[in-house]
This record gives sequence, structure tokens and C-alpha cells, in this order.
Amino acid sequence: MEWLLSIPVLLFSIVLHEVAHGWVARREGDDTAERLGRITLNPIVHLDPVGSILVPAILAFLPGGRIFGWAKPVPVNPGNFRDPLWSDIRVSMAGITMNLLLAVFFTLTLVPMAYLADMVDRSELLRTAMSVSFFGVYINLVLAIFNLVPIPPLDGSHVMRHLLPKSLRAPYQAVGQFGLLILIAITFLVPGGFNAILVPVDYLKEFLFSSFGLTGRV
Repeated sequence: MEWLLSIPVLLFSIVLHEVAHGWVARREGDDTAERLGRITLNPIVHLDPVGSILVPAILAFLPGGRIFGWAKPVPVNPGNFRDPLWSDIRVSMAGITMNLLLAVFFTLTLVPMAYLADMVDRSELLRTAMSVSFFGVYINLVLAIFNLVPIPPLDGSHVMRHLLPKSLRAPYQAVGQFGLLILIAITFLVPGGFNAILVPVDYLKEFLFSSFGLTGRV
């Protein structure tokens, strides 16, 4: 049941992920997200009933404690970008950058709590706060790495598309209509599919914890 604490952290993280896309898109010349009211921290306008509520809630009660989800993608019109190539890449990478920054933020919140836990007995409140921060680190690293996977419509696919020959770009983007099904199959049906994502996640988590003296303390 402790994993239920991660659901609010997940919602907070995916909302900021989408806001980052919209904010950078506005800076790159496209105000579509702004006009539609999507550059806001109000979670209601970002939440997807399935990806933001149903899927995380179901996963929280399944063995293994895997929590995952998604928000409604921020609408973007690449035709408004100042630079068709680099604007698209910057907008796509904005969400991933936000998740990495959030992972660092949650790591920093763990530092004073870890020192406090070394000096006093861990109260229920302190344990809960540390769990929330730990989930914040882990969830944001998972979101960052997962979105780097070059399967449309994930953020990494925008970079991959520009690396492909022009003749292959349209067929590659067409995969996006089946992208969600492919991702679900790889993540939950292919043996070891999700674990492949967790390898870099665990490496980055250990790097952050060791950098701030948290290894073995949380």
C-alpha cells in the first residue's frame, strides 16, 4: 500500500512534463498549447482518464509495485516553429529535461531528511516524507528514460525521425497510431521488457544518491 504514495507524485511529474513541452513550444514560436489553456499547473486539464488515473491505480495493487502512467499530450503545431529541426527537438526534449530536473529536486529533498533520520528515530511522518521523495526520484527517472525510447509518439521518436532518410520518416511516424499498444506490449508482456528500462534508471539513481551522500541511507 506504500506505493499508493507514488500516485500523487506521478501525477505531479507528468503534469510538469507536459507543461514543459507547452512552455518551450511557445518560446519556439508555437502558441497552440497556450491558446488552449494547457500551459497551466492545473492537473485537471492535463489528466487522461486512462493513463493518469485508471492505469496507475491498477498497477499500484498489482505485484511488483510498478507505477506508470501518462497525461494528455500537449498540442503542438510544428508548422509554427522558428526552426523546423531544432525547435522540434528542443520541444520534444523539454519534458525529459523537466523529469531529470525533478529527479534532482527530489534527491535534494532527501538530503536533510536522511541526516535527520541518522540523528533521531524515524517517525511515521519522516518515513512517509522520505518515501514520497524516493518515489519522486524513481518515477521521474523512469519517465525520462521511457520517453527517450524512439517509438512514436514518445519524445525520443522526434529526434529519431530527423535522423532518418526523408523517405522513411512518414512510415516511421505512421507507427505512432499503434505506439501505445507496442509500448504496453513491450513493457508488460515481453519478458524483461520493463527491466531494460530500469537498468539506466537504477544507474542514474545510484549516481544521484552517491553524488549527494545518500547511498545506503534511504
